[in-house]
Amino acid sequence: MGRHLTLSLRFWSRSLSFAIPRNTLLPFPAAALLKANVNVLRFSSSCCSAASFQQKQSCSTNNCTPLPLCKDSPLSGLENELVGYVFGKKKATEVAHLVWKHVVRKGDTVVDATCGNGYDTLMMLKMVADESSAGCVYGLDIQREALKSTSSLLDKTTSKAEKGLVKLFNKCHSRMEEIVPKSAAVRLVAFNLGYLPGGDKSVITTSETTKMALEAAERILIPGGLISMVVYVGHPGGREELEAVEAFARSLSVDDWICCKFQMLNRPLAPVLVFLFKR
Repeated sequence: MGRHLTLSLRFWSRSLSFAIPRNTLLPFPAAALLKANVNVLRFSSSCCSAASFQQKQSCSTNNCTPLPLCKDSPLSGLENELVGYVFGKKKATEVAHLVWKHVVRKGDTVVDATCGNGYDTLMMLKMVADESSAGCVYGLDIQREALKSTSSLLDKTTSKAEKGLVKLFNKCHSRMEEIVPKSAAVRLVAFNLGYLPGGDKSVITTSETTKMALEAAERILIPGGLISMVVYVGHPGGREELEAVEAFARSLSVDDWICCKFQMLNRPLAPVLVFLFKR
């Protein structure tokens, strides 16, 4: 194990990296460090000046009040979860689910672009389902095995009425516009990019189809919505796919999108979290 945890917070207009010594008492809480830095970056291109940055970081070692995220930050209230991810106490998928809860509402329409074994689909369903039965989860996967696993999980964990809100399709994620009605107000499109856990590792999402899928997600997402990605990079093609995701994020207008990436720099195989918030 290394002696430091190194985290990169990238916002496609500015980036920040810092190292946190292991087993070392910090001069102020790690949570405050992350909160202070995130507060300065504001998850947007409008960063504070260097002088303001230093002023924000001036935290007394004896009396430190953790700085909250800006009220207009889409990740406000998730400081502890983000710190948990930095220190390996939260999985990337857990953090993604917590972010979704800040965006998704009961009765919403959401898309699981890569169903996998169904855990994301199930989480989405729990977020949108209510007595009105207005919510809807569209799930896609190119592998029939994945859809069978997803359907089986829903059978075990949901009621018949709840499962009726889920529509599963054996299609590539790049073809989501073929199954989501044009009139649908999509609040969330989520991706787990890589291969099916426990499945054939030679069948993976690819840079080309993922780029097409992101372009489709951009078109169907409503203002206030989120494109969420957990990008696995430890397999052949994973790094190239992450580069395609980054290139897509950089192409989005800063006036209309808030784009951020969470990546552990000295854990090269750790999944990378990417969130694209539509203003």
